[in-house]
Amino acid sequence: MTLHRRQRTVDVEELRQSLAEGANDRVALLPARSSKQTIVETLAAMANAGGGLVVLGATAKGTIQAQTDSPALRDLVIDAALLTDPPLILPKPQIVQLDGAELVVVQVPEGLPHVYNLRGVFLTRTGTQNRPLTTPELRRLLLDRSESGFESQPVAGTTLADLDMGRVLRYLDQLGLPPDEEPVGVLHSRGCIALTNPDGSPPEAPMPTVAGLLLFGRDPQRFLRSAELICVRYAGEAMGDEFVRQDLAGTLVDQIKQAEAFVVGNMRRGMRIRGMTREETTEYPLAVVREAIVNAIAHRDYSIRGEGIRLLMFSDRLEVYSPGRLPGHVTIDNIKDERYSRNEAIVAMLSDLGYIERLGYGIDRMIATMQEAGLPGPEFEETSAGFKVTLRSAGTDLVSARPEEQRWSHAILNARQETAMAFVREHGRITNSDLQSLAPDVHPETIRRDLADLVDKNLLIRIGTKRATYYILK
Repeated sequence: MTLHRRQRTVDVEELRQSLAEGANDRVALLPARSSKQTIVETLAAMANAGGGLVVLGATAKGTIQAQTDSPALRDLVIDAALLTDPPLILPKPQIVQLDGAELVVVQVPEGLPHVYNLRGVFLTRTGTQNRPLTTPELRRLLLDRSESGFESQPVAGTTLADLDMGRVLRYLDQLGLPPDEEPVGVLHSRGCIALTNPDGSPPEAPMPTVAGLLLFGRDPQRFLRSAELICVRYAGEAMGDEFVRQDLAGTLVDQIKQAEAFVVGNMRRGMRIRGMTREETTEYPLAVVREAIVNAIAHRDYSIRGEGIRLLMFSDRLEVYSPGRLPGHVTIDNIKDERYSRNEAIVAMLSDLGYIERLGYGIDRMIATMQEAGLPGPEFEETSAGFKVTLRSAGTDLVSARPEEQRWSHAILNARQETAMAFVREHGRITNSDLQSLAPDVHPETIRRDLADLVDKNLLIRIGTKRATYYILK
């Protein structure tokens, strides 16, 4: 991939504000007498992190130094950048006039294509400090910035027998390929099969890659245990003891379908007031939920172990957390406009299967759909080790068809079920024994069916199993 970078002229007022705020992980303030070693360490650290500005000719507190030999300092920066391995190719440093003095400003673009080191030391930037990358950080950065990421790695101990050839043939048929097309060749061209070991030596037989197992594996979690999706529905606005949980495994397509079904089965439905009319609606636009799930599955960092994707439903919001920070040059600020795929093979295959667009306009679509539904836009947050999307619920706007009645009045309920709903509203939960006490002459199996029917009608949620089972309002 070739990156074309256009140099942006440094804005004087932005520079003044940066000086006032002081150094941070995106701004480095270095005095004019800084050594070449200090300069190159700062440039390399920023290049391996999120990029930023390096300002020379200012103290750590943002005080501008007078009588700086700016041309010589600019040449020093250019020479310093060439000391990294590979050499840092940066926009030409700019000399900026500010308050009667001159500063040398270097722009370090985000999402550079390489990982840069100084005599074998790989640095990154945290706060105002340059520090060595930890081994896990370096491993992830190397994968993110290599032409072939973790998804293209062959999985040790696997053979073609670990792929479900039925799925493969259905995929080939969906592509419209000739019946005599060789499946192994197609899968290899799409990054699902490796014909060489990681060290470049030929294997005894073709091996599935991480992408191949995730898309076509018979049991992907046997080899990639963290490649799972955990769905939880909590009763309130915070995590608590009352919840419904489902751990999803299988191929990525299986997980997408199961996660969508979990949300559909656990989100509220009703009538929503729009102007002077009422219309049937759901708690969240299903298209937005599907986009959030597909994006999490397509772009997560599968090299991270011990953690899977989490889909959490609360009474006021839905959260989808994906392991791995934003890839490449994508940031929270430019996420609407920039495109970068950590898992190119997975994205391409999901696109072939109709789950994702290769051009990647999902974020724009999510925002527009939420606005059309009269809901706040999706909230995007980058955490220390992952990425989270939050959708705010339409639950408070969902009403029954006739507001003077209970919100379940549009459903056809028998007398026992009406009694059960009233009991839950008053006490917060109900058990089979509770309803049996309210209807002592009714057979226990009928009681069980009454409550199961309320679950099917999306009015109650079942919590627990066997004797510990109880039901709460949805």
